[in-house]
Amino acid sequence: MSALRAQGTEDKNAPQYVVLTAALGMALGLFMYVLDQDGKLAILFVLGLGMGMTLLYGSYGFSGAYRKFLVERDMTGIVAQLLMLGIAIVLFAPVLAQGTVFDRGVTGSLAPVGVSVAFGAFIFGIGMQVAGGCASGTLYTVGGGNPRMVLVLLFFCVGAFWGSVDLGWWQTLPSFGTISLGRQWGWGVSVIVQLGVLGLIYVGLRLGGWKIRPGALWGDGLSLQRILRGPWPLVLAACMLALLNWATLLTTGHGWSITWAFSLWAAKGAVLMGWDPLSSSFWAGGFQFEALNKSILLDETSVMDIGILIGALAASALAGSYGKGGFIKVNAVIAAIAGGLLMGYGARLAYGCNIGAFFSGVASGSLHGWLWIVCALPGNGLGLLIRKRLGL
Repeated sequence: MSALRAQGTEDKNAPQYVVLTAALGMALGLFMYVLDQDGKLAILFVLGLGMGMTLLYGSYGFSGAYRKFLVERDMTGIVAQLLMLGIAIVLFAPVLAQGTVFDRGVTGSLAPVGVSVAFGAFIFGIGMQVAGGCASGTLYTVGGGNPRMVLVLLFFCVGAFWGSVDLGWWQTLPSFGTISLGRQWGWGVSVIVQLGVLGLIYVGLRLGGWKIRPGALWGDGLSLQRILRGPWPLVLAACMLALLNWATLLTTGHGWSITWAFSLWAAKGAVLMGWDPLSSSFWAGGFQFEALNKSILLDETSVMDIGILIGALAASALAGSYGKGGFIKVNAVIAAIAGGLLMGYGARLAYGCNIGAFFSGVASGSLHGWLWIVCALPGNGLGLLIRKRLGL
């Protein structure tokens, strides 16, 4: 009987070769297309594939980590984020200090420190918990075949577009402007201070009684099968994401971002329905107007996001987990719509999400990245109360 059960489990989790073949076909086709357009886009697409696989194999979500942190006093996911941020800070600093790489300018991910970022991060935090996923989490779970997260992604795009149209008003509110800790203090001091803050957070939480699950953090050893099919320990996923973000910086001159593409995709849809981009100060000129008038496969962030989707699709097929998200209940539909809108609108106001504003912002020594997490955590707390009311 035990052998039959073992065989049943093995069959249940066997690689889904039809899905895997489709994923590899899409990956190859898109890689060849973007390579023909621009070699840099091909590199970004490959980085996106790696991010999608890493996120799925590591189950590396921010909303789940914050939920366990706030509800269960479990800091395992937070420790993984502290490690990821620390590695990225060390990797980013020399490149940003030099200011150029491969004869291209490097700026990192900088944004103003103001009311817009604070409010945007707060409502993004609410949306994370209501929707049950962040920006990166939404992408990799959609790639993994979760039907509810497809709905979240759709309304995430709508909310991001809505925020882009309103952004001009939010930019009139008080702001201290862009503050780069590296430029203010010097890059060496900036790295030491930021690493010190991360260390103090870790020590403070441990002294405060938060627990760590070593098995989830470190895993129980890595084999070739574990590397190819998952799951990965959080430490490995954190290290990989830091390296992939650094590779993005070297390729583009700025850190990894996600939600600009969501704004663009929805704006393109709005144009098809008759919306005039010239009616919006955000979309009327410059980079945004140019992006509207060319294929999304020529947009760097879009190419990376599509790579994440396909990378997660391939990883889920290898793990035998594609499309196992289950049915969507009515309360989950409401939560998906509301959470997606909140995250989209909040990300646009905050100049990014948990990736573009928080991860890449902190890695770049931008004070707005620290403001983002300070405001997003209370939002997560409120989002958890709303989740409870919705019976999620």
